Formats: sequence, structure tokens, C-alpha cells
Amino acid sequence: MKKTGIFYSFRSVKTAQQVKKITKILGDAVEAVDADTVSGEEFMSFTNYILAVPTWFDGELPNYWDEFLPSIEDENFKGKNFAIFGGGDQKGYPENFVDGIGLMANFLEEKGGKLVGFTSTEGYEFEGSVAQRGDQFVGLALDIENQAALSNERIEKWTEVLKKEFK
Repeated sequence: MKKTGIFYSFRSVKTAQQVKKITKILGDAVEAVDADTVSGEEFMSFTNYILAVPTWFDGELPNYWDEFLPSIEDENFKGKNFAIFGGGDQKGYPENFVDGIGLMANFLEEKGGKLVGFTSTEGYEFEGSVAQRGDQFVGLALDIENQAALSNERIEKWTEVLKKEFK
């Protein structure tokens, strides 16, 4: 597997638990990087990316991503592969479930990045999502609040796809 980074806020307890499961499956080839402190240069040094992008409030990116993206907006991501996952609450925020994933996906595609790891919307109940394209999400949607029991299985299936995509 080419140089792969998993980017998340080291301060996020729920996300850290998900990252631990993902890295256990993918193994030592994945380097954990703190999204709160990463530099643009360090970010660009990877070929494969796994980005943890939980949705905050009413469909917003977390502050650390919102503040970081301007530092890389002039970069070209051609030849780089991005897998995005994040948490949302489909019952509490059904109009913008996992919008953070979709916002990040749109940014990366505009810069030439390739998205991998799309997942089915089947089994979720929500009204709308920026992360939805047809019957798929542009990443892995996790709802720890309402469907925690499904998270491990969803992560396992998703990481199997990533193993094939991140060669």
C-alpha cells in the first residue's frame, strides 16, 4: 500500500474509537495524523488519505477542517486517493445527515482528487445529505447515536474496499 495517512482530531473520543478499528484492519501501513496540527506540506506528502470528517451542528465541517482547507486550496490532488468517513445523527439532524463528508468530498474533487470508498445509503433514515449521490454516500456514514451496533460491520466492509483501492 502506498503512503497512507488517516487524518482526524486526536481530541475527538468517538472518532478516535473508529480510527482505532480502521487502523487495526488496515495495519501498520497507515499513519495517524492529527488534523488539528497538520501542515499543508505534511498533508501533501501522502498518496492515499483517509479523512475523518464528522458533521458538526447543522451540516458544518469541524473547525479544524474549516480552518485547514484554505492552506491547501491552491494544491492539485491529481493522483491522490481520498476515502472519507464521519459521524452524523440521522434522527437529530435528518436534513443534513453527514453533510461534512459531502462538503469535504466536493472540495477534494474540485482540486482533482479521486474519491474512493463509496457506501450504500440503504439502512439509513434521513431527509437529505450533501454526502449522497444517488443511492450512495461519497464515504462511510456512521451514526453512533442511533446505529452504533452497525458501526463495526460497516467499518469492516468499507476497509475491505479501501484495501483494493489503496494499492
